Amino acid sequence: MKKTLILISLVINLSMSIVAQQDTTKYWTKEIKAGLNFSQGYLSNWAAGGTSSINPQVFLFSKFNYAKEKLKWDNSINFVLGYNIIGTSKPLKTDDYFEINSLLGQKINEKVYYSLAFSFKSQTNKGYDYKADSTTPISAFLSPGYVTLGVGVDWVPNKIFSVNIAPVTARGTIVTDQALADQGAFGVKKAEYDANGNITQNGENFRLEFGGKLSAKFDLPIAKNVNLLSKFELFSNYLKNVQNIDVDWQNILTMKVNSWLQATVTARLIYDDDIMITDKNGKTGPRTQFKESTSIGIIYIIK
Repeated sequence: MKKTLILISLVINLSMSIVAQQDTTKYWTKEIKAGLNFSQGYLSNWAAGGTSSINPQVFLFSKFNYAKEKLKWDNSINFVLGYNIIGTSKPLKTDDYFEINSLLGQKINEKVYYSLAFSFKSQTNKGYDYKADSTTPISAFLSPGYVTLGVGVDWVPNKIFSVNIAPVTARGTIVTDQALADQGAFGVKKAEYDANGNITQNGENFRLEFGGKLSAKFDLPIAKNVNLLSKFELFSNYLKNVQNIDVDWQNILTMKVNSWLQATVTARLIYDDDIMITDKNGKTGPRTQFKESTSIGIIYIIK
C-alpha cells in the first residue's frame, strides 16, 4: 500500500506540474477528473443472514494536450484502484489500473498527422486469484508492465472519433517479480531446471516484440450529462504467431447527476495469447478476459 501512495503522489505532482506550466501558454488545454466511487451494504441482526460490505474505488483521469500550428502533443494519465471489504475479512482487490499515453503528431492535412505514440500500462498493488490462493500473488507492479512505442499516422476526422495506425511498433513486456518470471508468466521466457528440479537459468524479466498496433478512440456525448468513452486496441507481433492478435477494449459510460456526483459503468475485454489462465476444469491456456463494474461516487473536475 505504501508503494501505491507514493505512486499516487508522483502522479498528482506530475499533474500539478503540467497544470502550472499551462498557465504560461495558450497552447495547452487540460482536464483532470479525480474522485471516489463506492457501493456498500450494512446488516445488523439480519434474520435472513449475510454480512456488511463496502466497495471503495479511487480514480484519476487526466488529459494535458498541446496544439500549435502543425504540431500537437496529446497526453493522458489514468489511475484506478478499488477494493471489496466484506465484514472484518481481508480486503479483496477489484480494480487496479495505471496507464500513461502520449502521442506526438505533425499535421499532414486537416485530418491526418504523422505520429509517434507511446504508452505504459501496469498496476500498483499485488493481485491474487482469491478462489485458489490469497497469499501467492499472480501479478504486481511491473509484473506485468507494458511499454509500447510506435510510428505511424493518426486520423482525426472529427472531435469524437480518432484512429492511430502504427505499423512499426515495439512492445516490451516487463515482469520484475522473479517468481512469476520463472513461471514464464505474461509471455516472458521461463526458467530452466535440472533433473532434480533446481533452477539452472532464471526466467527472463523482459520480452521484446516487434509488430503493428491499431488504436481507436470514440468519445460520444449520448445525451445531456451522459457520455460514452470507448478505446479499442489491437496488436500483432510480426516475429511470432502474427495471426494471433491481442485485443484490449475499454468502455466507460458516465452519467452525471450534478457537478460533483456521477454514476459510472465500466467494461473491459482483453485477449492476449501470451497470458495463460487456468479455468474451473483445470485446463490452462489463453482466455478472453472480461470485467464489468457499476458504481456511484463523488468527482472533482479541473479544466
